[in-house]
Formats: sequence, structure tokens, C-alpha cells
Amino acid sequence: MTDLEKAREFFGGDLYATETTGIVIDEVGEHYARCSMEITRKHQNAYGGVMGGATFTLADYTFAVASNFNQPQTVSVTSQINFIGMAKGTKLISESRLIKDGRSTCLYEIDITDDLGTKIAFVTISGMKLVK
Repeated sequence: MTDLEKAREFFGGDLYATETTGIVIDEVGEHYARCSMEITRKHQNAYGGVMGGATFTLADYTFAVASNFNQPQTVSVTSQINFIGMAKGTKLISESRLIKDGRSTCLYEIDITDDLGTKIAFVTISGMKLVK
């Protein structure tokens, strides 16, 4: 079984992200993940744009995959999202990268674009490792 298959199997247990919003893990590596979500009517607000909560859910899930796959269990402590553009494509793509890996905490940046390359949001999430 490949790392991608293992990640999809384990994180498939997050039913809100995988079933309700339809997020898919596209790539996983050491302290890295790329996930995507097809934009459907259920992700849109009354004006037809993507709901901020849908965008944040994608960022949070991508952080979870990057910080927890083959790593100690990590939970988010703080997060900040900066919305910088509106999606013009049909899919959102999120990439999470480690910025700082401390003994008990970590910091990740998450970039969200659409499938046309439009920058949608920039997110930072700090995490705490639940080391026993």
C-alpha cells in the first residue's frame, strides 16, 4: 500500500471532510499534503461564491493530513485565514507545508488556489503535538 493509499484510508475516517464536503487527498509527503475539493452548489453562498467555511474546512483538513501523517497526533491550536481572491475555476486546491517543527508545537502555512491558478486564501495554523 502506498503512502497516499494509507493516508486516504486513515483520514477517510473524517466523514465531514471526505463525505460532506468531498475533499480528496491528492498527495502526501513528510510534513506536506495537497488536497482538493470540487466546487459544487453545496459549497456556495447566496451570491454564488464559495463559502468561507468551505475554504477553511479544506485548509484545516490539509493541515491535519500534513501534520498527522506518520507524525505524532497533532491538533490545531490557532488558525488565521486571509481571503485574497474569489474562485473562478471548478476546484479548490490546498497545499500545506511545515514552517516550524518544535518539540511540542508546530506551524504550517496553507495556500489555497483554484484549478485556474487563482489565489484564494492564505492560512497559517499552529498545532500542538499530543505526545504521550
